[in-house]
Amino acid sequence: MIREAMLYEKADDDKVRCNLCAHGCTITPGRRGVCGVRENKNGILYTLVYGTLVAENIDPIEKKPFFHVYPGSKSYSIATAGCNFSCEFCQNHEISQMPRSTLMIVGEDAAPAEIAARAQKSGSKTIAYTYTEPTVYFELAYETARIAREQGLKNVFVTNGFMTSSAIETIKPYLAAANVDLKSFRDDFYRKRCGARLAPILANLQKMKEMGIWLEITTLLIPSLNDSNEELKDIAGFIAGLGKETPWHISRFHPQYKMLTKPVTPVSSLHRAREIGKLAGLKYVYSGNVPGDEGENTYCSYCGNCLIERHGFRIVKLNLSGNKCNRCGEEIEGLF
Repeated sequence: MIREAMLYEKADDDKVRCNLCAHGCTITPGRRGVCGVRENKNGILYTLVYGTLVAENIDPIEKKPFFHVYPGSKSYSIATAGCNFSCEFCQNHEISQMPRSTLMIVGEDAAPAEIAARAQKSGSKTIAYTYTEPTVYFELAYETARIAREQGLKNVFVTNGFMTSSAIETIKPYLAAANVDLKSFRDDFYRKRCGARLAPILANLQKMKEMGIWLEITTLLIPSLNDSNEELKDIAGFIAGLGKETPWHISRFHPQYKMLTKPVTPVSSLHRAREIGKLAGLKYVYSGNVPGDEGENTYCSYCGNCLIERHGFRIVKLNLSGNKCNRCGEEIEGLF
Protein backbone atom coordinates (compact mmCIF):
# COMPACT_ATOMS: atom_id res chain seq x y z
CA MET A 1 0.00 0.00 0.00
CA ILE A 2 1.40 3.39 -0.96
CA ARG A 3 0.11 6.92 -0.62
CA GLU A 4 1.46 10.44 -0.86
CA ALA A 5 3.64 11.27 2.10
CA MET A 6 3.02 13.90 4.73
CA LEU A 7 5.56 16.53 5.75
CA TYR A 8 7.55 17.19 2.61
CA GLU A 9 8.09 20.04 0.18
CA LYS A 10 8.77 20.14 -3.54
CA ALA A 11 11.99 21.57 -4.94
CA ASP A 12 13.49 22.30 -8.35
CA ASP A 13 14.02 19.59 -10.97
CA ASP A 14 11.32 17.39 -9.41
CA LYS A 15 13.38 16.94 -6.25
CA VAL A 16 11.62 16.79 -2.88
CA ARG A 17 12.77 17.59 0.64
CA CYS A 18 11.45 15.30 3.35
CA ASN A 19 10.63 17.12 6.58
CA LEU A 20 9.70 14.07 8.61
CA CYS A 21 12.95 13.31 10.41
CA ALA A 22 16.14 15.16 11.26
CA HIS A 23 18.02 13.75 8.27
CA GLY A 24 16.05 16.18 6.09
CA CYS A 25 16.70 14.14 2.96
CA THR A 26 16.63 15.85 -0.43
CA ILE A 27 15.48 13.08 -2.77
CA THR A 28 15.80 13.02 -6.55
CA PRO A 29 13.19 11.30 -8.77
CA GLY A 30 13.32 7.51 -8.54
CA ARG A 31 15.32 7.53 -5.31
CA ARG A 32 14.45 6.86 -1.68
CA GLY A 33 15.37 8.63 1.54
CA VAL A 34 17.73 7.27 4.19
CA CYS A 35 14.87 5.25 5.70
CA GLY A 36 14.36 3.27 2.50
CA VAL A 37 10.56 3.57 2.64
CA ARG A 38 9.89 7.05 1.21
CA GLU A 39 10.36 7.42 -2.53
CA ASN A 40 10.25 10.32 -4.97
CA LYS A 41 8.04 9.36 -7.90
CA ASN A 42 8.04 12.11 -10.56
CA GLY A 43 8.35 14.92 -8.03
CA ILE A 44 5.88 13.53 -5.47
CA LEU A 45 7.07 11.87 -2.25
CA TYR A 46 5.31 8.61 -1.42
CA THR A 47 5.37 6.40 1.64
CA LEU A 48 5.81 2.79 0.54
CA VAL A 49 4.66 1.26 3.83
CA TYR A 50 1.25 2.81 4.43
CA GLY A 51 -0.81 0.00 5.93
CA THR A 52 1.79 -2.71 5.24
CA LEU A 53 2.46 -4.34 8.61
CA VAL A 54 5.55 -6.45 9.08
CA ALA A 55 4.77 -7.10 12.75
CA GLU A 56 1.51 -7.16 14.74
CA ASN A 57 1.31 -8.55 18.26
CA ILE A 58 -0.42 -8.16 21.61
CA ASP A 59 2.31 -7.41 24.16
CA PRO A 60 2.48 -6.52 27.82
CA ILE A 61 2.96 -2.75 28.01
CA GLU A 62 6.04 -3.46 30.16
CA LYS A 63 7.77 -4.99 27.11
CA LYS A 64 8.01 -1.63 25.32
CA PRO A 65 9.22 -0.78 28.05
CA PHE A 66 6.62 1.43 29.72
CA PHE A 67 6.48 1.01 33.51
CA HIS A 68 4.29 4.06 34.20
CA VAL A 69 1.64 3.59 31.50
CA TYR A 70 -1.28 1.41 32.63
CA PRO A 71 0.91 -1.21 34.38
CA GLY A 72 -0.15 -4.78 33.71
CA SER A 73 -2.21 -3.86 30.63
CA LYS A 74 -1.99 -5.14 27.06
CA SER A 75 -0.65 -3.07 24.20
CA TYR A 76 -1.54 -3.76 20.56
CA SER A 77 1.88 -3.46 18.92
CA ILE A 78 2.56 -2.83 15.24
CA ALA A 79 5.38 -1.97 12.87
CA THR A 80 6.23 -1.67 9.20
CA ALA A 81 9.63 -2.32 7.65
CA GLY A 82 12.21 0.47 7.68
CA CYS A 83 14.22 2.74 9.94
CA ASN A 84 16.07 6.04 9.68
CA PHE A 85 18.95 4.67 11.81
CA SER A 86 21.50 1.98 10.99
CA CYS A 87 22.42 0.83 14.51
CA GLU A 88 25.13 -1.82 14.59
CA PHE A 89 23.38 -3.50 17.53
CA CYS A 90 19.77 -3.46 16.27
CA GLN A 91 17.72 -6.34 17.68
CA ASN A 92 15.17 -6.09 14.85
CA HIS A 93 17.59 -5.53 11.98
CA GLU A 94 15.90 -8.11 9.74
CA ILE A 95 12.88 -5.82 9.39
CA SER A 96 14.33 -2.39 10.20
CA GLN A 97 17.15 -2.55 7.66
CA MET A 98 15.45 -4.63 4.96
CA PRO A 99 14.33 -1.70 2.76
CA ARG A 100 17.83 -0.23 2.83
CA SER A 101 19.76 -3.43 2.23
CA THR A 102 17.42 -5.17 -0.24
CA LEU A 103 14.95 -2.44 -1.34
CA MET A 104 12.21 -4.92 -0.43
CA ILE A 105 8.98 -3.90 1.31
CA VAL A 106 7.18 -6.84 2.88
CA GLY A 107 4.17 -7.22 5.15
CA GLU A 108 0.44 -7.79 5.34
CA ASP A 109 -1.97 -5.03 4.32
CA ALA A 110 -4.10 -3.51 7.10
CA ALA A 111 -5.89 -0.16 6.99
CA PRO A 112 -5.79 2.17 10.01
CA ALA A 113 -9.46 1.59 10.90
CA GLU A 114 -8.89 -2.15 10.80
CA ILE A 115 -5.86 -1.89 13.09
CA ALA A 116 -7.80 0.21 15.59
CA ALA A 117 -10.67 -2.27 15.52
CA ARG A 118 -8.32 -5.19 16.17
CA ALA A 119 -6.74 -3.31 19.06
CA GLN A 120 -10.15 -2.60 20.55
CA LYS A 121 -11.22 -6.23 20.19
CA SER A 122 -8.00 -7.46 21.85
CA GLY A 123 -8.80 -5.63 25.07
CA SER A 124 -5.64 -3.52 24.82
CA LYS A 125 -5.55 -0.09 26.43
CA THR A 126 -2.94 1.22 24.00
CA ILE A 127 -1.63 0.88 20.48
CA ALA A 128 2.18 0.83 20.46
CA TYR A 129 4.05 1.89 17.34
CA THR A 130 7.23 -0.05 17.95
CA TYR A 131 9.73 -2.75 16.84
CA THR A 132 11.19 -0.57 14.03
CA GLU A 133 10.88 3.25 13.98
CA PRO A 134 7.39 4.79 13.97
CA THR A 135 8.69 8.00 12.44
CA VAL A 136 9.25 6.29 9.07
CA TYR A 137 5.67 4.96 8.94
CA PHE A 138 4.29 8.24 10.22
CA GLU A 139 1.28 8.40 7.90
CA LEU A 140 0.01 5.02 9.08
CA ALA A 141 0.73 5.88 12.72
CA TYR A 142 -0.99 9.25 12.42
CA GLU A 143 -4.19 7.92 10.84
CA THR A 144 -4.38 4.92 13.16
CA ALA A 145 -3.71 7.04 16.25
CA ARG A 146 -6.43 9.52 15.28
CA ILE A 147 -9.03 6.77 14.89
CA ALA A 148 -7.87 4.92 18.01
CA ARG A 149 -8.13 8.03 20.17
CA GLU A 150 -11.73 8.57 19.03
CA GLN A 151 -12.44 5.04 20.25
CA GLY A 152 -10.90 5.63 23.68
CA LEU A 153 -7.54 3.95 23.05
CA LYS A 154 -4.23 5.62 23.91
CA ASN A 155 -1.28 5.72 21.50
CA VAL A 156 2.37 5.29 22.43
CA PHE A 157 5.58 5.57 20.40
CA VAL A 158 8.74 3.54 21.00
CA THR A 159 11.15 5.70 19.08
CA ASN A 160 14.71 6.84 18.50
CA GLY A 161 13.47 10.43 18.82
CA PHE A 162 15.04 11.62 15.53
CA MET A 163 11.91 13.25 14.11
CA THR A 164 11.35 16.92 13.26
CA SER A 165 9.47 19.42 15.40
CA SER A 166 6.76 19.41 12.73
CA ALA A 167 6.28 15.67 13.13
CA ILE A 168 5.97 15.97 16.92
CA GLU A 169 3.49 18.84 16.64
CA THR A 170 1.42 16.88 14.09
CA ILE A 171 1.15 13.68 16.14
CA LYS A 172 0.92 15.37 19.55
CA PRO A 173 -2.91 15.57 19.79
CA TYR A 174 -3.08 11.79 19.46
CA LEU A 175 0.10 10.68 21.27
CA ALA A 176 -0.17 9.93 24.99
CA ALA A 177 3.35 8.68 25.68
CA ALA A 178 6.74 7.97 24.14
CA ASN A 179 9.63 5.80 25.19
CA VAL A 180 12.68 7.37 23.56
CA ASP A 181 16.01 5.59 23.18
CA LEU A 182 18.81 7.80 24.44
CA LYS A 183 21.52 5.51 23.15
CA SER A 184 24.46 7.64 24.24
CA PHE A 185 25.32 11.15 25.31
CA ARG A 186 28.12 11.39 22.75
CA ASP A 187 27.55 12.64 19.22
CA ASP A 188 30.44 10.49 17.98
CA PHE A 189 28.60 7.36 19.13
CA TYR A 190 25.49 8.34 17.20
CA ARG A 191 27.42 9.17 14.03
CA LYS A 192 29.62 6.07 14.10
CA ARG A 193 27.24 3.44 15.49
CA CYS A 194 23.79 4.65 14.37
CA GLY A 195 24.24 6.93 11.36
CA ALA A 196 22.60 9.83 13.17
CA ARG A 197 23.24 12.78 15.51
CA LEU A 198 22.63 13.45 19.19
CA ALA A 199 21.47 17.09 19.23
CA PRO A 200 18.06 16.62 17.53
CA ILE A 201 17.17 13.86 19.99
CA LEU A 202 17.94 16.00 23.03
CA ALA A 203 15.92 18.87 21.58
CA ASN A 204 12.98 16.56 20.84
CA LEU A 205 13.01 15.11 24.34
CA GLN A 206 12.74 18.61 25.74
CA LYS A 207 9.97 19.48 23.29
CA MET A 208 7.91 16.38 24.05
CA LYS A 209 8.24 17.00 27.77
CA GLU A 210 7.13 20.61 27.39
CA MET A 211 4.15 19.50 25.28
CA GLY A 212 2.89 17.17 27.99
CA ILE A 213 3.66 13.83 26.31
CA TRP A 214 4.49 11.29 29.02
CA LEU A 215 8.15 10.33 28.57
CA GLU A 216 10.17 7.30 29.52
CA ILE A 217 13.78 6.96 28.38
CA THR A 218 15.78 3.82 27.60
CA THR A 219 19.54 3.38 27.36
CA LEU A 220 21.03 0.09 26.16
CA LEU A 221 24.25 -0.22 28.15
CA ILE A 222 27.04 -1.52 25.88
CA PRO A 223 30.34 -2.43 27.59
CA SER A 224 33.14 0.09 26.86
CA LEU A 225 31.03 2.12 24.42
CA ASN A 226 28.54 4.09 26.54
CA ASP A 227 28.93 2.78 30.10
CA SER A 228 31.55 5.08 31.64
CA ASN A 229 30.64 6.84 34.87
CA GLU A 230 31.14 10.19 33.17
CA GLU A 231 28.71 9.47 30.35
CA LEU A 232 26.13 7.90 32.66
CA LYS A 233 26.27 11.00 34.87
CA ASP A 234 25.71 13.14 31.79
CA ILE A 235 22.66 11.10 30.77
CA ALA A 236 21.23 11.05 34.28
CA GLY A 237 21.79 14.79 34.67
CA PHE A 238 20.03 15.52 31.40
CA ILE A 239 17.04 13.37 32.33
CA ALA A 240 16.85 15.03 35.74
CA GLY A 241 16.73 18.37 33.93
CA LEU A 242 13.71 17.17 31.96
CA GLY A 243 12.01 16.20 35.22
CA LYS A 244 13.10 13.91 38.02
CA GLU A 245 9.86 11.95 37.61
CA THR A 246 11.01 10.78 34.14
CA PRO A 247 11.67 7.01 34.29
CA TRP A 248 15.06 5.84 33.04
CA HIS A 249 15.31 2.24 31.80
CA ILE A 250 18.87 0.90 31.65
CA SER A 251 18.90 -2.28 29.56
CA ARG A 252 21.37 -5.13 29.35
CA PHE A 253 23.12 -5.57 26.00
CA HIS A 254 23.40 -8.94 24.26
CA PRO A 255 25.62 -9.38 21.16
CA GLN A 256 23.64 -9.11 17.93
CA TYR A 257 23.66 -7.97 14.30
CA LYS A 258 27.04 -6.32 13.53
CA MET A 259 28.12 -6.10 17.17
CA LEU A 260 28.91 -9.70 18.00
CA THR A 261 32.27 -9.34 19.74
CA LYS A 262 31.12 -7.19 22.64
CA PRO A 263 30.35 -9.11 25.84
CA VAL A 264 26.98 -9.18 27.57
CA THR A 265 26.60 -6.24 29.95
CA PRO A 266 27.55 -7.28 33.50
CA VAL A 267 24.66 -6.97 35.92
CA SER A 268 27.02 -4.97 38.15
CA SER A 269 27.19 -2.28 35.43
CA LEU A 270 23.40 -1.97 35.46
CA HIS A 271 23.46 -1.60 39.23
CA ARG A 272 26.20 1.03 38.97
CA ALA A 273 24.19 2.96 36.40
CA ARG A 274 21.07 2.78 38.58
CA GLU A 275 22.97 4.26 41.51
CA ILE A 276 24.24 7.08 39.29
CA GLY A 277 20.67 7.78 38.23
CA LYS A 278 19.42 7.82 41.80
CA LEU A 279 22.29 10.09 42.90
CA ALA A 280 21.19 12.52 40.16
CA GLY A 281 17.81 12.67 41.89
CA LEU A 282 15.81 10.51 39.48
CA LYS A 283 12.79 8.98 41.17
CA TYR A 284 12.45 5.93 38.95
CA VAL A 285 15.51 4.12 37.58
CA TYR A 286 15.05 0.62 36.18
CA SER A 287 17.26 -2.23 35.04
CA GLY A 288 16.10 -4.13 31.96
CA ASN A 289 16.70 -7.57 30.44
CA VAL A 290 17.49 -9.05 33.86
CA PRO A 291 14.30 -10.83 35.01
CA GLY A 292 13.99 -10.92 38.78
CA ASP A 293 16.40 -8.06 39.42
CA GLU A 294 15.37 -5.60 42.12
CA GLY A 295 15.74 -2.82 39.55
CA GLU A 296 12.59 -4.02 37.77
CA ASN A 297 10.41 -2.81 40.65
CA THR A 298 8.80 0.60 41.18
CA TYR A 299 9.36 2.13 44.61
CA CYS A 300 7.62 5.06 46.26
CA SER A 301 9.91 8.07 46.00
CA TYR A 302 8.74 9.30 49.43
CA CYS A 303 8.57 6.29 51.77
CA GLY A 304 10.39 3.58 49.75
CA ASN A 305 7.42 1.20 49.65
CA CYS A 306 7.56 -1.32 46.77
CA LEU A 307 4.62 -0.16 44.68
CA ILE A 308 4.92 -2.50 41.70
CA GLU A 309 6.83 -5.77 41.95
CA ARG A 310 7.79 -7.21 38.55
CA HIS A 311 9.43 -10.29 37.14
CA GLY A 312 10.32 -9.69 33.52
CA PHE A 313 7.21 -8.31 31.83
CA ARG A 314 4.88 -9.73 34.47
CA ILE A 315 3.36 -7.82 37.39
CA VAL A 316 3.78 -9.89 40.55
CA LYS A 317 2.24 -7.51 43.08
CA LEU A 318 0.64 -4.05 43.15
CA ASN A 319 0.69 -1.88 46.26
CA LEU A 320 -1.18 1.04 44.75
CA SER A 321 -4.49 2.72 45.39
CA GLY A 322 -5.19 4.15 41.97
CA ASN A 323 -1.95 6.01 41.31
CA LYS A 324 -1.03 6.48 44.99
CA CYS A 325 1.20 4.59 47.38
CA ASN A 326 -1.03 2.50 49.64
CA ARG A 327 1.27 3.20 52.59
CA CYS A 328 1.85 6.98 52.54
CA GLY A 329 -0.48 8.26 49.82
CA GLU A 330 2.28 9.70 47.62
CA GLU A 331 1.24 9.96 43.95
CA ILE A 332 3.22 8.06 41.34
CA GLU A 333 3.61 9.94 38.08
CA GLY A 334 2.48 8.48 34.77
CA LEU A 335 -0.73 7.27 33.13
CA PHE A 336 -2.86 5.10 35.39
